[in-house]
Amino acid sequence: MTRSERIARLHQVARERVLILDGAWGVMIQKRGLAEADYRGERFANHPSDLKGNNDLLCITRPDIIADLHDQYFAAGADISETNTFSATTIAQADYDTGDAVRDINFEGARIAREAADRWTAAEPHKPRFVAGSVGPLNKMLSMSSDVNDPGARLVTFEEVYQAYREQMIALHDGGVDLFLVETITDTLNCKAAIKAILDLQDEGYEPLPIWISGTITDRSGRTLSGQTAEAFWNSVRHAKPFAVGFNCALGAELMRPHIAELARVADTLVSAYPNAGLPNAMGEYDEEPHQTAHELHEWAEHGLVNILGGCCGTTPDHIRHVADAVKGLHPRQIPERPKAMRLAGLEPFELA
Repeated sequence: MTRSERIARLHQVARERVLILDGAWGVMIQKRGLAEADYRGERFANHPSDLKGNNDLLCITRPDIIADLHDQYFAAGADISETNTFSATTIAQADYDTGDAVRDINFEGARIAREAADRWTAAEPHKPRFVAGSVGPLNKMLSMSSDVNDPGARLVTFEEVYQAYREQMIALHDGGVDLFLVETITDTLNCKAAIKAILDLQDEGYEPLPIWISGTITDRSGRTLSGQTAEAFWNSVRHAKPFAVGFNCALGAELMRPHIAELARVADTLVSAYPNAGLPNAMGEYDEEPHQTAHELHEWAEHGLVNILGGCCGTTPDHIRHVADAVKGLHPRQIPERPKAMRLAGLEPFELA
C-alpha cells in the first residue's frame, strides 16, 4: 500500500472499532539489562559523554531490540506502534551531546517501525498495522519560567523549539510514518510549536499526515503542567484539526477517567487514552496487573468514551493483549456534532455562542 492508501485505511478502521496503541517502551528496554556498550555501538564508541539511558539511540546501535519490541506489541494486538523517538530532538539530545544524530535516530526509528508494520500487515491483511511518529515533550518549557525570581526567564525561544520539532518531523516523515503523535504534552505552547512545524511542512509540499495530540494531566488538580483544564487544552489545539486528541501518562486509568470523559464530551474528533499501569509505588515501579488495566479500559469503551486505547508507563505487551481482548467487539465512540461557537482558552475554557 502507498502511504495515502494506508492513511485512508486508518480512517476506515477507526470508524469500525476501537484502535489499540502499543504500551511502554522504557520498561521493556530496561528489562533487557543493557550496558553502556549497547548504547555506544560502533558509531559512538569514542563518544565523550555517557550514553546509557538514551533509549532513542538504540534505533542506531541496537535496531534488533527496537524491531523486536514492535513485533511484541503487534503480536499482542496493537494496531499502531510508536517509533522509538520520544526524546529525539536536538534540545532533548543535548543532554547526551548527541544532537548531530537526531536525523538518523528519527529516520531509523521510522524505518524499523515501518518494516515491522508492513510485515505484520502482509501476514494479516484483515488487521493492518500503522506507525505513529513519536514526538515527545522537551526538557525545556515555553510557558513557564526557568527562574523563580524572573517570571520572564526562558531557556529556549519559540523559534528554537519549532526548529527542533521541524527537524525531527522531517526525518520521521522521510522514514515512512503514517501519522505524527505529539504526546505527553505538559506545555501547550511547546505543542503549538510542534503543530506549526507539521502544518508548515504540509504547506511546503510534504504529504499531509494525520496529527494525533496527547496531553498529560499531571495530578489530581485536573490540569496540565502549564495549568490548563482538559477543555481549555482542547480549545488550544483544535485548530490543527487533529485525527485524534487525548491524554496519556502521569495517571492510572482510575484517575484519568474523568478527564477522558470531559474530552469525549467536547472534542469533535477521535479521543484516545493510554494511561500508566496505575500509580508508581515507593520504588517507582508500577504494580497494576494487565487484567486490572483491561478492566478499567473496557468500561471506558463500553460507555462510549474512547476511540483509541493503549498503555503508557509500566505497561507491557501483556497489558496491551488484555486491553485488546477486553474491547474486542465494542463500538468506538461516536464523534459528537457540536454547535458552532467561538471557543477560546487561557487556563480555563471560554465559549461565546
